[in-house]
Amino acid sequence: AGGKKNGKLSGYHPGELGAAVCDALIERQKINGAEVEDVVFGCLGQVGAQAANIARTVVLSSRLLPETVPGTSVDRQAGSSQQAIHAAAQAVMSGVHDCCIAGGVEVMSTVPIGANIIDGMKVGHGFPMTEAMTEKYKDKMKAFEQFGISSNAFSQFGGAELLAKKYNLSREDVDRFAAI
Repeated sequence: AGGKKNGKLSGYHPGELGAAVCDALIERQKINGAEVEDVVFGCLGQVGAQAANIARTVVLSSRLLPETVPGTSVDRQAGSSQQAIHAAAQAVMSGVHDCCIAGGVEVMSTVPIGANIIDGMKVGHGFPMTEAMTEKYKDKMKAFEQFGISSNAFSQFGGAELLAKKYNLSREDVDRFAAI
C-alpha cells in the first residue's frame, strides 16, 4: 500500500501512530508498560518525521510506555518491520529479554517512498550507490529499461517485473495469490 501526498494519514505523526498501536497492545494484554524491555520498529524512510530513531519517538509518545524503555529502528527496506519482529523474537528466544514490542511505521502521505534519497541528494549529501556498486551491477540494472524504469539505481519495482517475467507470472496470477 502506498500513501499519497496530503493523504488521510498525513495529519498524524508516525510516532503518534506507533504509540497508539503500542498503547492498544499493552492495554489488550493487560501488562504494565514498564514490563516492556525494548521496542523495535522497522522504517525504511528514516527522514523527516520518521528520522532520529522513530522507535524511540514511539516510546516517548506513548501514554503507557515509560521513558526508560529503549527503542531501536531497523531499515531493511521493504522488509524492515519483518526484520524488527525477528530481532525482538530473537531477543526473547535467547533469554536477553522477556517482553518486547516489535512492529513498524511508515506514513507515506508525509514521507513518500524515496524521500530519504531524494532529500539527501537535493542538499548535496550524495547518492547512496557507490561507483563500485554501479559498475558491478550496471549490466543487470539495464534490464529495468524494458519496463520504463531508470537503470541508474536498484528498483524493487524493476525487480518485481523481472521476477514476473522470469517465472511467467501475470498480474492476475499475482493478484490472485495476494488475495489468499
